[in-house]
Amino acid sequence: MASTTAYSPLEERPIKNTIVLFDVDGTLSPARKSASPEMLAALAALRQKVAIGYVGGSDFSKQQEQLGSADRAVTSMFDFSFSENGLRAWKLGAELQSTQFIESVGEDQYKVLVKFILRYISELDIPVMRGTFVEFRRGMINVSPIGRNASADERSAFEHYSIGGQISFDIFPTGWDKTYCLRHLEDEAKKPGGIQFTTIHFFGDKTFEGGNDYEIYTDPRVTGHSVKNPDDTLRILKELFDV
Repeated sequence: MASTTAYSPLEERPIKNTIVLFDVDGTLSPARKSASPEMLAALAALRQKVAIGYVGGSDFSKQQEQLGSADRAVTSMFDFSFSENGLRAWKLGAELQSTQFIESVGEDQYKVLVKFILRYISELDIPVMRGTFVEFRRGMINVSPIGRNASADERSAFEHYSIGGQISFDIFPTGWDKTYCLRHLEDEAKKPGGIQFTTIHFFGDKTFEGGNDYEIYTDPRVTGHSVKNPDDTLRILKELFDV
C-alpha cells in the first residue's frame, strides 16, 4: 500500500519547524468510523505546507481502518504516525523503536490488574453489556464497562458516562499518555539532519481534565486546539492554515 502524492522533504515545507498532530476518534473521524473525503483532502493539502501526524490511543489496525484504505497505508498519509499514544510509531512510513506495556508491568501484575477489573465490572449496574471489556494493547490496556462490541447507537447512549474515549478509558504507566509521542519528536531533533519542531499543534476532542487528550492538550510544549467534532477540526484548519 502506498500514497501516490509527492510531498516536499520535511525541512522544505513552507511552514518551517512546525508539526500538526491530530487525535483520531472525534477529531479526524466520528468515533470508530471512517474519515470523510473532505477531511482526507484537507489533510493532504495541509501536508503540502507543514509536517502532520496523528496520535491515537487505539492500535494501528483501527487507525488503518478509519483513515487508510485497502490500497493506501495510513503511514503513507502522515509524516509521523503514533499508534497507542506513540508506543508504536512511524516516520515517513518507516517504523521507529517501540515499547510494550507488558514489558513494563510484568505478567504477574498484569493478571492481578485484569482480574480486579473484570470482577469490578461484573458488579456494576450498566444498562447493556456487550463484551470485550478489557482490550490488551501494546502500550496500555483499554477498559470498557459497556464492552467494545457495543453498537453505534449503544456507544452514543453510553458516551456521557465516559470521561476517556467514547465508551472506555485507558490504563498505562505514568507518562504513557499521549505526551509519549513527543519523545519521538525530541529524538528526531537529535538525529543528524533532524528537525527540531519548535511549534507543535495538537487537535483533540477529549481535552477536558480526565479526557484522553488532556495531557497533551495542556502540555507546555504544545499549542492545543479543542474541537467538538471533525467539522470543527476542518473549520479551525481553514482559519489557521487556509486548507
